[in-house]
Amino acid sequence: MSSPGFDTSLHKDKNFSEHIEDQTKDHHTITFAQNVNAKIINPLAGIPKQELFANVATFCEAYGLTDKLSVFQKGALVAQNPDNFDNIEELDAEDKRHLRREITHKFHLPKDLYFTIALCSLGSAVQGWDNTGANGANLSFPKEFGIEHNTWLVGAINAAPSISGLFAAWLADPLNNMWGRRGVIFFTGLFCIFPVLAQAFTQNWWGMLLCRLIMGVGMGIKITTIPIMTSEVVPATIRGGLVMTFQLCVAFGILVGFSSNLIFHKIGPLAWRFQLGAAFAPAVPIVILIWFCPESPRWLLKKYRIKESFESFCRLRNTEVMAARDLYYAYNQFIVEEEVFGGSSFVTRFTELLTIPRIRRATMGGAIVMVAQQFSGINIMAFYSSTIFAEAGYNSTQTLLASFGFGLVNFIFAWPAIWTIDTYGRRNLLLFTFPNMAWCLVAGGCCFLLPNGLDARLPLIAFFVYLFTAFYSPGIGPVPNVYAAECFPLSHREIGAASCIFVNNALSSILGLTFPSLLAAFTPTGAFGFYAGLNMVAFVLIFFLLPETKQRTLEELDFIFGVPTRRHAEYYGGTWLPWAFKRYVLFQGRAKLEPLYHLDGFGDGTAVPPGALH
Repeated sequence: MSSPGFDTSLHKDKNFSEHIEDQTKDHHTITFAQNVNAKIINPLAGIPKQELFANVATFCEAYGLTDKLSVFQKGALVAQNPDNFDNIEELDAEDKRHLRREITHKFHLPKDLYFTIALCSLGSAVQGWDNTGANGANLSFPKEFGIEHNTWLVGAINAAPSISGLFAAWLADPLNNMWGRRGVIFFTGLFCIFPVLAQAFTQNWWGMLLCRLIMGVGMGIKITTIPIMTSEVVPATIRGGLVMTFQLCVAFGILVGFSSNLIFHKIGPLAWRFQLGAAFAPAVPIVILIWFCPESPRWLLKKYRIKESFESFCRLRNTEVMAARDLYYAYNQFIVEEEVFGGSSFVTRFTELLTIPRIRRATMGGAIVMVAQQFSGINIMAFYSSTIFAEAGYNSTQTLLASFGFGLVNFIFAWPAIWTIDTYGRRNLLLFTFPNMAWCLVAGGCCFLLPNGLDARLPLIAFFVYLFTAFYSPGIGPVPNVYAAECFPLSHREIGAASCIFVNNALSSILGLTFPSLLAAFTPTGAFGFYAGLNMVAFVLIFFLLPETKQRTLEELDFIFGVPTRRHAEYYGGTWLPWAFKRYVLFQGRAKLEPLYHLDGFGDGTAVPPGALH
């Protein structure tokens, strides 16, 4: 795993690592591959205190942290018994106070962490802004270039960033390996400045197409890297809420893009140039300020730059004990994980996405949420809401105002997910919102059948589009990027997330290319009904095949995805459904639900609420 060019003192300490691997490798290999009993195992459980302290001393000596020995001893004890830290005599009153506040004040975190999250997430605003810039520009640039009747070409120009992005996403693995998270974010930020500006100066359709293809290269790598960066720096209990700020900024970019469309649409034939070019703005502070953020401590861990990883964790946690706890726990899980999953080359890691059971299940889970997002139809709304409202009979100004309303609803209703994604969970949000999105699409499509002269026709169409968006925003909006960034082991995180982005962008490209023709052939009613059916297909896939990931550390997810897919489907079909029927149809309040996951080695209780494990 070590890269050439690093000082050998920063390389893996083989003797110490092999000692840890010998303790747990065989047991973990079996568990990761076929975790049929659905156990989540603490790798430090059952180790006597003296042996634990000896391991910690060896760890600190191996990686130049001997001056922090007492801090790592405390951290190891807390990692071993996360529920019972009050009974750990080595912790002083101040240590325990901070650990209690971590539970009662989950969002009380260092400013460096929030700065990192905010800056990284701002990068996604470019994506949302560009989508809606293209939305407004669709009303004018096809006429200027003489392609207004070539719906396939207009679709290709709109879909160009997704088309190039789906191939560029695979570059995230080697680039992250070489440059780290911050270096890649800086590099991709350049693609979100210059090509975005250049498309505003194009004189023909192929020039615009080329600019948007180049822009998509940066976007494909960026949307792979940013969620990974944010997922690796935040605590497990609120990981979903903070990582989903990526999607919140996409929604913000969409809103600002619609606002920009309204501001510029009356300036004449040049309006579309301003609407497209303005999207470069969010990328400027990113390329400047990213170097003030700490590097991902897990990327540094992956490179065995342990001392730097600890320094990064210290900037991202409230105390050194918390930083030591998270680093030592992650390290013990990682060295075993590396032996089980650690592909040595890009090709090996790629093939292992489908050949190693634990990674294959993560690949399937990530693909499901990405396919579900495209099945929802939201990208079509983002690109073509102006076209849809124009089909409904709105004039140019009314169309842009109605689209602005779509962006406003999308942004406002994304906020609740910051709290609900880590309490109700990823699965539950999706299972609640997909059926509701489906009936909204059916209702909205039926409203197109109302007589053109009916005053209620246009408001009803807008109402159901907005209601659809209100259900999308806290559900399948934020979940895919959160899920893709967390479900893979560290050794395969970049290439795994890239595979998810590939699936997402491939479908986005296909839908973007085909929707203008689909709209012409099916009519709006048929198109809305088609996507309503896809929403219900996504609901079934999620119910039976998608594991829950909330409130588990990134390392503990190895055990979640170690559960065979058949075991998962059998549980929800054979255990959960009968319980739900008894509980909510027959009103049997005493009906008991056997949880799918069981904790092993986490003290007397669990580190998270029991409901989190269903």
